[in-house]
Amino acid sequence: VQLVESGGGLVQAGGSLRLSCAASGSSFSISVMGWFRQAPGKQRELVATKSSVGGTTIHADSVKGRFTISTDNARSTMYLQMNSLKPEDTAVYYCNAQGTYWSGMRPRSFEVWGQGTLVTVSS
Repeated sequence: VQLVESGGGLVQAGGSLRLSCAASGSSFSISVMGWFRQAPGKQRELVATKSSVGGTTIHADSVKGRFTISTDNARSTMYLQMNSLKPEDTAVYYCNAQGTYWSGMRPRSFEVWGQGTLVTVSS
């Protein structure tokens, strides 16, 4: 299973961006997808997650009301709509997926990361 991200870039404070993360592969199912970010000199932190069963979403307090995670299950694609961006949102954003794939007749769990996409918010 592979994840490919797109949508990062430079935006002014108060602006918006939408990140996309497309999953590809064969014989897999995703149980949860999420977005993480890592700012220079800081640890990677959770931004938002969404489970496939029930569609439960979790957003970090720092982005609640501004960012929204969504998925298009038919296209195995996840999005992060980011509004009212702040300079402190500047970071490399990574998508993450966890689930199951089948190797022959055996199910195996997986966790994969995207390559990261840089979001820069200028003041």
